[in-house]
Amino acid sequence: TTVHWHGLRISDEMDGNPRIQNPVPPGGTFRYEYIVEDAGTFWYHS
Repeated sequence: TTVHWHGLRISDEMDGNPRIQNPVPPGGTFRYEYIVEDAGTFWYHS
């Protein structure tokens, strides 16, 4: 599983794109680290 964000200006490595970021396996972990620089309404999905 990965989390893909819409509307956030973050690095590709944190955006959950399956072509760039490997899926997190069951029982595994991944720490998303980014700074939200813009105010607004954003959405995400996995």
